[in-house]
Amino acid sequence: MASIQIKNLVKRYDKAETIRKVDLQIDNGEFVVFVGPSGCGKSTLLRMIAGLESISGGELYIDDQLMNAVAPAERGVAMVFQSYALYPHLNVAQNMGFGLKMNGVDKQEIAQRVLRAAKTLQMEALLDRKPKDMSGGQRQRVAIGRAIVRNPKVFLFDEPLSNLDAELRVEMRLQIAKLHHELGNTMIYVTHDQVEAMTLADKIVVLRAGQIEQVGDPLTLYHAPANLFVAGFIGSPKMNFLPARFVAQAGGRATVALEDAQRLALPARDIGLASGAAVTLGIRPEHISLEPVEGYIRIPFQSEVVERLGNATYLFGNSLGTAGVKIHLPGDKYVKLYEELPLYINPADCHLFDPDGQAFAIRQVPVNH
Repeated sequence: MASIQIKNLVKRYDKAETIRKVDLQIDNGEFVVFVGPSGCGKSTLLRMIAGLESISGGELYIDDQLMNAVAPAERGVAMVFQSYALYPHLNVAQNMGFGLKMNGVDKQEIAQRVLRAAKTLQMEALLDRKPKDMSGGQRQRVAIGRAIVRNPKVFLFDEPLSNLDAELRVEMRLQIAKLHHELGNTMIYVTHDQVEAMTLADKIVVLRAGQIEQVGDPLTLYHAPANLFVAGFIGSPKMNFLPARFVAQAGGRATVALEDAQRLALPARDIGLASGAAVTLGIRPEHISLEPVEGYIRIPFQSEVVERLGNATYLFGNSLGTAGVKIHLPGDKYVKLYEELPLYINPADCHLFDPDGQAFAIRQVPVNH
């Protein structure tokens, strides 16, 4: 295990900065996931930790040792890539032990490490197979095994499941979660898949344009996003955003008015907005009901697309002049296309964002999360 400390880290290509003064602390044994849209710098940041990208500015420490000029092989890290990169003429055992062989490790030691890794990954019966005789999930497990045999302090995963189909992704996600539980190593994982981030991470780092937008455990990011970007990125389908106007603030609560003049009050910090200032109300699709509930606010909705999956129903349509409003309902619900129907939202489930997109509603994170 190892701790990682990143201080004001910068990556430049000519005059373009792709990583911009990133500060981050990763503790011993943590599973940290980097998420963000394409081009946000998450893979670049991972490669800087691995030593595969040079550091233009700032400092990187692993176990309190400065790593800026340390060669990748001497950092105590092992990386698993999106591509399996297996040698087709070698069997599983030979692929897993190849790096050790090149480093002059004793044959008996290689065999012992490969067997231990194979047992961890439940691959003992596959050690004599060639890559062409295995599924994509099995090949990725070989790539992970190749990292395990190196006994690294830190595992680095760069979108390792992107090439797998949906069923194999679920299987491999479970394998990686078990691997972290059993080995206890520090792990950093890059993905664009929110399910992977929410289910694997002890801590999620949300990146945009080379900067960190928010760091926190998965449910904190879900229940209390720091800004519009994080609110729209964490959650599937993404959060709905409705235009509103600030009315007044008193007693630690902000009153806002929706487009149909309905008002609701939310716990909020004092930001000194003028009455009438534009704000944004956020509500997650799963927090919208078709059934009236006491204390809920009613808003109009017209359906445009209905997706019935059996165990859930998704509605897409328009509300209060906003297109693309999404609703996630449990179970199978029958709704006609272009049907007009009321929606009901609980003010306690709503998020509120100031004109700069920063959250100013005070959100409570479940105590037992």
